[in-house]
Amino acid sequence: MSSTHGKVRNQNSSSRSLALLGGISADVFLRDYWQKKPLLIRNAIHDFVAPLSKKEVLTLARRDDAESRLITRDTNMWRIEHGPFSARDFRPPKTILWTVLVQDVQHFSHEAHELLENFNFIPQARIDDLMVSYAVAGAGVGPHFDSYDVFLLQGSGRRRWQISSQKDLRLKADLPLKVLSHFKPTEEFILNTGDMLYLPPSVAHNGIAETECLTWSVGFRAPSTQELSMAFLDYLRDSLQLPGQYADRDLKSTRHPAKIDIAMQRRFVNLLDGVRNVSRSKAAIRQFTGCYLTEPKTHVVFETPEMPLSSDAFGKLAMRHGLELDLKTRVLYDDEHVFINGEAKTAIGGVRAILRELADRRSLTASGIAKFESGPTLAFLYQCYCDGVLAIGRH
Repeated sequence: MSSTHGKVRNQNSSSRSLALLGGISADVFLRDYWQKKPLLIRNAIHDFVAPLSKKEVLTLARRDDAESRLITRDTNMWRIEHGPFSARDFRPPKTILWTVLVQDVQHFSHEAHELLENFNFIPQARIDDLMVSYAVAGAGVGPHFDSYDVFLLQGSGRRRWQISSQKDLRLKADLPLKVLSHFKPTEEFILNTGDMLYLPPSVAHNGIAETECLTWSVGFRAPSTQELSMAFLDYLRDSLQLPGQYADRDLKSTRHPAKIDIAMQRRFVNLLDGVRNVSRSKAAIRQFTGCYLTEPKTHVVFETPEMPLSSDAFGKLAMRHGLELDLKTRVLYDDEHVFINGEAKTAIGGVRAILRELADRRSLTASGIAKFESGPTLAFLYQCYCDGVLAIGRH
């Protein structure tokens, strides 16, 4: 298996996942391991070349549009700081063990996005982000657990992973980060470049850098019921348009003016029946699902072209070089809609077909565009270009 920048080349998705999972097919992995038990995969990506170097990772942590953290430890004293950082932040005293974590690296590197393509046997809607951590020898973030699935792919250097199936997930109090109070490892592995460890949710683990190292983490979103409910309520608040208004033409005089009587409560119940009906509507929930899963994170900013091409020039270049989604763009679809960065698009005909192909592949060749060429399709793509959603292909 050959690899360039972490992507298995010249293989279909089935053979690529077979290589990535150590000879286990995607179906067998999902049946026997996914959300069930850990899996250690030696040499998951042969001759792995990481998307970014140490220097590039630390430079990225200095950007104000990147989400980064610096975790330091001096004996038993933990400290966490949030970026952006300066170069001097990465020169602590030698007694300090430190780790830098950068989220959503796929927003800044085409090679990072290509690394994520190795995991396309899992729906894109489940993938949250690609995170990278740089650690000096001996550093880590402490024993902890995640509430989501994660693949831990070792880049440069070596990292020792300890894992446990313990049910005691209590955390130490008064610490700035979540560290388990009573971690009891039952298995231990040293990962070298290209090795990978899969962990289901709630598996206790502790990673310690044996040498200076970079570790790449593919995390999968798993919102809590509370988080999902709050997001749905926000969606309803922004999208609900219900008719009617409070009225009480049958109002009677009262001897207890401060009392909320049964009749008023019933009127409120009747008025709010519309909210209940909409909240149970399958159509509303389907549309919310797509909007929620493609909604950009709060720190994400889309840059529009400084000097946008004319629509004619855009069409000619697109037909010559193809198109590709902006690294930060999320596009998903269902049977009725295409969802782009938190918005539902009711696309039909060629527009729907081309957006679905863009969503699956994240790019379109010139010949792919020609299949769907039409005035409305190119006009829609041109508007996406002006909004910073996509760009002319690089090749």
